[in-house]
Amino acid sequence: MSKIFQTLLCLCCLLLGHSLFAQTSLQKKILEQSQLDFVNLGFGMFIHYGMPTFMEQDWSDPNAALELFKSPKLNADQWAKAAKSANMSYGCLTTKHHSGFPIWNTKTTDYNVMNTPLHRDVVKEFTEAFRKNGLRVMLYYSILDMHQGIRPHTITKAHIQLIKDQLTELLTQYGEIDALVIDGWDAPWSRISYDDVPFDDIYYLVKSLQPKCLLMDLNSAKYPGDALFYTDIKSYEQGAGQFISKEHNKLPAMACLPLQQNWFWKTSFPNTAVKDVNELVEKFIIPYNNAYCNFMLNVAPNSDGLMDQNALEALKKIGTLYKNRPNYSTLPSYQAPIVDHNIAKQVPSYSSWSDDMNIMDFANDDNFGSAWVSNPAIKGEVWYELDFERSKPFNSVVITEGKDNPSQYNLSYLKDGKWQPIAAKAVQQGRIKMFRFDQVLGQKLRFSIKPEKGHAVVNEIGVYQERR
Repeated sequence: MSKIFQTLLCLCCLLLGHSLFAQTSLQKKILEQSQLDFVNLGFGMFIHYGMPTFMEQDWSDPNAALELFKSPKLNADQWAKAAKSANMSYGCLTTKHHSGFPIWNTKTTDYNVMNTPLHRDVVKEFTEAFRKNGLRVMLYYSILDMHQGIRPHTITKAHIQLIKDQLTELLTQYGEIDALVIDGWDAPWSRISYDDVPFDDIYYLVKSLQPKCLLMDLNSAKYPGDALFYTDIKSYEQGAGQFISKEHNKLPAMACLPLQQNWFWKTSFPNTAVKDVNELVEKFIIPYNNAYCNFMLNVAPNSDGLMDQNALEALKKIGTLYKNRPNYSTLPSYQAPIVDHNIAKQVPSYSSWSDDMNIMDFANDDNFGSAWVSNPAIKGEVWYELDFERSKPFNSVVITEGKDNPSQYNLSYLKDGKWQPIAAKAVQQGRIKMFRFDQVLGQKLRFSIKPEKGHAVVNEIGVYQERR
């Protein structure tokens, strides 16, 4: 190889490295600005509208007759004006709920709103009406899709492609979308994992189509509130018992709750009292805004496609009580979201002596409610080890510790039969320690652990090869 060629090759590598670094920095800057903007939006309207609107259950029959879908007075402009009356700043519409009925003009399935008596693209009308009224636009989308059979143990490559095709339609046909609220994915009740439908593939597809679009998954039933696991915004569905810590939250967050008794409209709604407006504003919206949390209040249109009078009156009253949106210039320091495949999940694990009821595999079983606990009879340093069984690249480790059981960790990896140290310092967020470092290639990963309170407690260890 000539010296000139070597020089040109080195120069190309340097330029490529600089380009990748610049791109990563730009992506990080875009994400952080979008997160800040979302928190400062403060308060918005969630709108559950779809096939369940015409039934008495929020989870409708996945094969319900298309003829049921009739909303002769559908008026998205009324929804937008109702949101403005409450001093809301945006709307978020359910484009497809768990039963699998899209309410936009999709080419992915004939089972959609265009083949109903309504025969109107509701997503189009919603986005146009809210923008016309000076409001921002977000969309909800369910991964769980009972009509298409996208459910546990049945997911195929065709299903994954359908999800990608539907999200591509939503992000290319309706202008700028500030956020996608994702549901039915890696939740204890949906049981569709981030491996069944690969989270990183979906996440980076969304970012490639709309770099500023936030992706937030309603996964707080599983993942702890100390870090952004598989979401750009920490999201809490209060109706499912997920409540943010107003005193301790330091992450960009969203909490949602229905104004009425259910998410989707029911025939009893016009004559049933909605939630107490004063309590909503004083107990939830304002305190949550003060804790970096955007509040999303669901209002369900009726079967005619309009919002009921009692809901409209409640929204106007909210508008007299909620006057000032948050105006943060920055947010507390937090680590970038974890979005990539966890290569540590359920691989063989080993450790020093542990409690019989809390053995080593509890630390990588994909369950934050279980834990590996070292036996307190061991004084001083303990160890924990993961065996990938073949060499794999990785550049990130996340440890979720037991509450009030901190430890110090030194990491090393086995490469070509030799243990090598990983030069990385932990960044701590609550009970989570995050290590990000230059890529290494190892067959095993070992943790030398110094418990601060006599024994180590580790709820979960994740290992990732992040795209950077």
